[in-house]
Amino acid sequence: MRIALRRLVRQRDGFACAYCGVLEAQAGSELTIDHFQPRIAGGSDDLENLLYCCHACNSFKGDLWNPDEAERILHPRHDDLSEHLREEPDGTLKPLTPTGEFHCERLQLNRPPLVANRLLRLRDRRSDEERQALLNELSETQSQLAALLARFGIDMTD
Repeated sequence: MRIALRRLVRQRDGFACAYCGVLEAQAGSELTIDHFQPRIAGGSDDLENLLYCCHACNSFKGDLWNPDEAERILHPRHDDLSEHLREEPDGTLKPLTPTGEFHCERLQLNRPPLVANRLLRLRDRRSDEERQALLNELSETQSQLAALLARFGIDMTD
């Protein structure tokens, strides 16, 4: 595979496994390239058939290719994953459909390191939201203070 094509797939998929979301920085190395439709089943090296993929998901997926059946792997960029899976507060993925169940089980998307990773990302999102709320509150307080100072003719620029 051409280096430029590999680089494009990595960038397009955000340097993360298209199936489980693990970043290459978390894996400590570059990930692999998966042919969504395996070459053995007629898949090509076209960009649309390539996904950046961690070694575990690539191994669990293997050469599976059942595009028209319920027992198939969901395409992370073409299927609406939210119709098939829901992330629970405990970091696990809950299948909502038979296809979601097959996808989740085949790729072992509730393996402990992935659940831990989802919980860390949830914690980070919550911290970011709390930080933003505090910054908004600080900005509002600064505006109120500026208004009070102006009301009393106090200039704090010196």
